Amino acid sequence: MTAPLLEVQGLTRHFAVKRGLVFSRDAGVVRAVDGVSFRLDRGETLALVGESGCGKSTTARLVLRLIEPTAGTVWFEGQDVTAMTGEPLRSLRKRLQIVFQDPFASLNPRMTVGEILEEPLIVHGIGDARSRADRVAALLGQVGLAAYHAQRYPHEFSGGQRQRIGIARALAVEPSLIVCDEPVSALDVSVQAQVINLLKDLQRALGLSYLFIAHDLAVVKHMADRVAVMYLGQIVEIGPAAALFANPRHPYTRTLLAAIPRPDPHRTHVQAVATGDVPSPMNPPAGCRFHTRCPLAVDRCRTEMPVLGAVGDGHSAACHRSAELPPLDAETAAASAPAAARRLALYAARRAEALATTVSATS
Repeated sequence: MTAPLLEVQGLTRHFAVKRGLVFSRDAGVVRAVDGVSFRLDRGETLALVGESGCGKSTTARLVLRLIEPTAGTVWFEGQDVTAMTGEPLRSLRKRLQIVFQDPFASLNPRMTVGEILEEPLIVHGIGDARSRADRVAALLGQVGLAAYHAQRYPHEFSGGQRQRIGIARALAVEPSLIVCDEPVSALDVSVQAQVINLLKDLQRALGLSYLFIAHDLAVVKHMADRVAVMYLGQIVEIGPAAALFANPRHPYTRTLLAAIPRPDPHRTHVQAVATGDVPSPMNPPAGCRFHTRCPLAVDRCRTEMPVLGAVGDGHSAACHRSAELPPLDAETAAASAPAAARRLALYAARRAEALATTVSATS
């Protein structure tokens, strides 16, 4: 078996909670990420999905060492990232980059686009002024912008263009892994299609790997090779995207799929979904953390924590009753949703338009 580009083992991050303004005292810990393990191969896209607050973005920042882990290890290109310090860690950061969710807040409004794209090259001591200027122009071309855009400021661009600038900045130091932290959630649907297709084109051209964080399952279905579903800081299901969408083996994954809106005023059938609120990560329930909301929970779920177990080829789920789950509701299995299907068609149409434009320009 080929060694993975990224391997995460038992990654954990607990945040201490203190109370009191003058005499502060420990009031507990927030278990933001609790024993997460996964691997990511070269050229692959792994999506992390789940409700807000489940630990997706914290996991990404732990992988990048933007946050220090409480426990666990992160292996990248055969090196233990969690044990690295100083110059070795600084040098490794060239291979690990991130595209942030907010394309405006992540760009310095006082810097021109050229300065923004040149900054990582200066930080890592890459090239002289002339070669850096050439690199900036090339980066803008790679993401569909013109060289003269380097003289403009972030506020002069649309949201989609700003996200292209964020992608160009991530590409500047030629990484092999890019963390995409909900890169299209703040964009209009038509612009989402353009940015998603750009990411896929860059992946094919440059051999990139993506750790793709999202809550929009239509985007995930279009982007991901594999999907990991997180709940309360833990991965509850992971597997190939096609298998997970067609035959989810954890009740929480089914809940996410069933909760996608379906714009049908005549639809009366509603599949059973989770009820109640997500428990506090300061005090997660004993046993399976999903049992307080799961319509299929039994006594064993309330006392014994399930572990990830194989339910198919490369497909694992942490559920005591995964083998007993009934077939997925036909309406849910047919597609993520009619709206999601239309968006997938839009992504494909945008890609076809871009290819047609490229062919006509070169002929």
